[in-house]
Amino acid sequence: MDEAFERIRLPVVDPVLGAVVFDGLAAGAPQGRVVLLLHGFPQSAAMWRGQLGALGAAGYRAVAIDQRGYSPDARPVPVPSYVSAHLVADTLSFADLLGGAPGAAVDLVGHDWGGFVAWHVAARHPERVRTLTVVSTPHPAALSQALTSGGDQTARSAYIRLFRQPGEAERVLLEGDARRLRAMFVASGLPACDGYVDRMTEPGALTAALNWYRAAKRGDTPGEVTVPTLYVWGDGDPALGREAAEGTAAHVRGPYRFEPLPGVGHWVPETASSLFTTLLLEHLAAYGTAR
Repeated sequence: MDEAFERIRLPVVDPVLGAVVFDGLAAGAPQGRVVLLLHGFPQSAAMWRGQLGALGAAGYRAVAIDQRGYSPDARPVPVPSYVSAHLVADTLSFADLLGGAPGAAVDLVGHDWGGFVAWHVAARHPERVRTLTVVSTPHPAALSQALTSGGDQTARSAYIRLFRQPGEAERVLLEGDARRLRAMFVASGLPACDGYVDRMTEPGALTAALNWYRAAKRGDTPGEVTVPTLYVWGDGDPALGREAAEGTAAHVRGPYRFEPLPGVGHWVPETASSLFTTLLLEHLAAYGTAR
């Protein structure tokens, strides 16, 4: 339950939006080494419940944030508010606040769209990332290559065409007690999705979440990543295929570990929680102590 974790609010000053506030969950002593966890679509900080407690118990300061559009007090309306530059800036602001000083480095963990942001932050600002862990999401350049290779990634990504249609996507996903939205979770092994679906029915929440897709631009790919990187991918993921997953290695020049999980779908931190948490703790321990 979320009640087992500390609820936090991070105030951020955005150059366009002004003062906004992000919600989050935290575990572990404040002086611990900061592990910042970024969720994806259509979830929240709660997706990291299986990792927060373990990280806190191991001596880390683990913080999972409800990202832009998911936090009610950081939910801009215009689609351009969700371009990658803003998402990266948010993450750097979180690191400043959690690390206790401007320019602080954190261990960065991301899943789905959170993984997309994490790749961008690590490539553009390696001095801010002690270690990188990405779940499910391949390096954006590898994904872009897979989409143009003639393989199966184009079919896997066909749903994005709907998501980019304002109004129509919201109608389709929420009609019939959000039947299609629920099916997205169930199809990849996560039937316990009521909490996520309920949040997406809040006024403006689903539109904000879909604006991440609508703001995305073809070719928005970061450069190579040089920080120590762990990439975990389930080979049962219906949206992100093997070609991009295996192609990610070509875009990491730092120490790299690729862990494909047989029979695991898209929601790795929840459906393979124990295994993923073990891999994450090993990765973090390989590059320093928790405090």
